[in-house]
Amino acid sequence: MEKYFSILFQCPLFHGIGQEDLKAMMACLGAKLIAVPKGDPVFLEGDPAQLVGVILSGNVQVVQDDYYGNRSVLSILQPGESFGEAFSCAGLESMPVSVFAGKDSEVLLLNCRRILTMCSHTCHFHSLLIQNILKGLAQKNLAFTQKVRYMSQKTTKEKLLAYLLDQAKQQGSAEFVIPCERQALADYLGVERTAMSAEISKLKKAGLLDTKGSWFCLKQIDPND
Repeated sequence: MEKYFSILFQCPLFHGIGQEDLKAMMACLGAKLIAVPKGDPVFLEGDPAQLVGVILSGNVQVVQDDYYGNRSVLSILQPGESFGEAFSCAGLESMPVSVFAGKDSEVLLLNCRRILTMCSHTCHFHSLLIQNILKGLAQKNLAFTQKVRYMSQKTTKEKLLAYLLDQAKQQGSAEFVIPCERQALADYLGVERTAMSAEISKLKKAGLLDTKGSWFCLKQIDPND
């Protein structure tokens, strides 16, 4: 477990917690390490909402299927990010979403009840953990607001450009790799992959961007063009 501490220290859930406390915490919180092959579920909709997951390697996609089986990707999470805490802390009996591995992944699972309840040892890190969870939930609310902004764009092109421009800004470079495959990006933006691919081809032909797979290079794109 200790070989993953460098990743865990990047997780906002463990901000401000020292190495020795982190070791004790793993036992106190009932930590369990699982390997999840690409495409396999970590959680399925309807599973008990009892666990919090932390991604150690790979990535995961939080998805929701409607009555007809149409899938929406709600978020794509990378190593050091956590998931499941909103549903566990809200007291839901079951998960309203599914979580799948976007690539071969390793995930640390923690018992949410143990996070929120002081144990018999009265571990001093519990209050800090709860503070970190509250801060993390607020940050995820901001990320949800960002997705709403993408979804509010009228056309596939506008949604795509809003996302790509944000990625360039976040990564500090016009050249960047997006954290997902093309199909997952289309699902996340709520557009058809064929329509998105057509817009990417048009932008590439116009010399406004270059791309291969998940790699993009923007060239002075004006989203109003």
